[in-house]
Amino acid sequence: MGARKSPSSPEAPGAAGEPPSFPGRVRRALFGSPKSLADSSLFHRLTLVPFLAWIGLGADGLSSSAYGPDEAFRTLGDHTYLLLVLALMTTGTVLVISAAYKRIIEEFPHGGGGYVVATKLLGEKVGVVSGCALLVDYVLTIAVSIAAAGDAIFSFLPLAWHGVKPAAEVAFVLGLIVLNIRGVRESVMVLLPVFMVFLLTHAAAILGGVFAHAGQVPAVAAEVGGGFSRGMATLGLGGMAALLLKAYSMGGGTYTGIEAVSNGLPIMREPRAKTGRRTMTYMAASLSFTAAGLLVCYLLWRVAPVEGKTMNAVLFERLAGGLPFGTALVWVTLVSEGLLLVVAAQAGFIDGPRVLSNMALDNWVPRRFASLSGRLTTLNGIVLMGALALVVLLYTRGDLRSLVVMYSINVFLTFSLSMLAMTVWTLKSRASRRHWRRRLGLFVVGLLLCSTVLVVTTIEKFGEGGWVTIVVTALLLGLCFLVRSHYRLFGCKLAQLYREMEPVVAAVEERTPDALPPLDPSRPTAALLVAGYGGLGVHTMLTIKRAFAGHYRNLVVICVGVVDTGEFKGADALEALQARSDATVAKYVDLAERIGLPAVGRTALGTDVVDEAERLCLEVAREFREVTFFAGQVIFQRDQWYHHLLHNDTAFAIQKRLQWSGRTMVILPARVAS
Repeated sequence: MGARKSPSSPEAPGAAGEPPSFPGRVRRALFGSPKSLADSSLFHRLTLVPFLAWIGLGADGLSSSAYGPDEAFRTLGDHTYLLLVLALMTTGTVLVISAAYKRIIEEFPHGGGGYVVATKLLGEKVGVVSGCALLVDYVLTIAVSIAAAGDAIFSFLPLAWHGVKPAAEVAFVLGLIVLNIRGVRESVMVLLPVFMVFLLTHAAAILGGVFAHAGQVPAVAAEVGGGFSRGMATLGLGGMAALLLKAYSMGGGTYTGIEAVSNGLPIMREPRAKTGRRTMTYMAASLSFTAAGLLVCYLLWRVAPVEGKTMNAVLFERLAGGLPFGTALVWVTLVSEGLLLVVAAQAGFIDGPRVLSNMALDNWVPRRFASLSGRLTTLNGIVLMGALALVVLLYTRGDLRSLVVMYSINVFLTFSLSMLAMTVWTLKSRASRRHWRRRLGLFVVGLLLCSTVLVVTTIEKFGEGGWVTIVVTALLLGLCFLVRSHYRLFGCKLAQLYREMEPVVAAVEERTPDALPPLDPSRPTAALLVAGYGGLGVHTMLTIKRAFAGHYRNLVVICVGVVDTGEFKGADALEALQARSDATVAKYVDLAERIGLPAVGRTALGTDVVDEAERLCLEVAREFREVTFFAGQVIFQRDQWYHHLLHNDTAFAIQKRLQWSGRTMVILPARVAS
């Protein structure tokens, strides 16, 4: 029984060795060449070391320093004396949430995102809530990052130029779609210089800003003390606490990228848990330093909002004033900030499709979102996330403040569910764990912080765009339940089909196979394409035997093991998939021989079942000269528009390819009532 591993790609040369078409060459130039599953170093080359993972996933958290502290500062208004307390709260929150997610990474080393954690520990229904929140969140991650990038870059340009900003933002999104279709590692390497320039310029600006005003610390401390006294007189302790809590919650965008690291573990270098923890450390340290440092610099340099400029732009202009090449330094710093925000959108393109694929494997969304392209990327998910982000940008007209509000609600809903799940799990498993009280305390504190931000942000900003996030998430949740219900009903009907055939199959399996002649490639041959051993494949084989009694003297069973996101987890997973494909074919071969047909199997692995099936079929056609190809296809009594979205038409696609090659393929229907 043949077994091959090979890539699939629509641009691959045909069976006769024709070169790729012109459109195929263009796509290959844009998106890169297909990757070979037979490459023994494939998984090593595709995964990221901690530093590169910090760029690809940590940039989302680090870049939030461009808009999180800004929003918190504006919320304080004239009460800037609270900035020091806010800076401490910001640092503490980053450290608590990141420490909690390090523990989650330890427990879920293959991917500890909110959907997986909530599903495993709180149940499927809670998990799909977290998954829907994450999907909306990652669309908003892209939109927020791109809108913030536009604001940062255009902050130092004349107001007359701001009309070009929407077009620039669209170009950024389209560019990231192309980069991510090429591959995660490729996109990260392209964006590495941007990340390094951001780190250097912002570290220099923050350290320079603090040390340049070190002599004014006593004066600033006196102002802060006076501000507290005035605040006590005008607002009272409760009023100041409420204002501080509001500013803290409105700055919740600062923490939004932390979960991306735990959700992106599958793209990290082994040992994944260690790589993930180290990446989380890098991100937590850089984010807490940058966010808190900017808040302190706002206070020391007494910055105030300026129309058309971000707070960081105002600060950097003050810092560089009077310095040689000051304008150039500001320009480089702001451009690096803007471009890092573009890099931060990577988290949406990396983790959004991954959440979508996990939900597809669990039948909450169409299964096509679990498919991989020939470049081993989640093409459908990447395109969908980018398209939806463009819709959001157009809807909000790139207004960053509205986007951050919409963004923060779902982020902290997911955070809260993850912290609740780990709290419940720690209590349940406390008997078998050392230091469980310490872990429990960490998750409880994290739950309190995250739920506080969630409640305050939802209440304060419900009428300013927060309701949109809630409504969209609820609609998506309802859609997921409809999709799941359809797949369950469809699965029951297929199971019923197999149950109806069980007596026939049982009778066949009880037969002792007769002595069969060897396969004769010169005699009429039926080639049966199957996806797995089940009712559809068995129904098709028995129909061939019954409808063409005595005509076909050989049977070739063809099975393609589809490498999707559920299977693409390492060389061992691919070997297991190959073994399952071989076992599937062996069952059909045994069944065929029991009904009197000499049979042989052919298997392969690939990301595109149509490409791989076409290749195998043409190989079989060269070996067996009088071959007719057969496949089963489920047909519905009443065809609905959504059937084509939820189910593939693989048999028809293969038939079209083979007919173009001059081969005959017959599709035998299996009827399912709608």
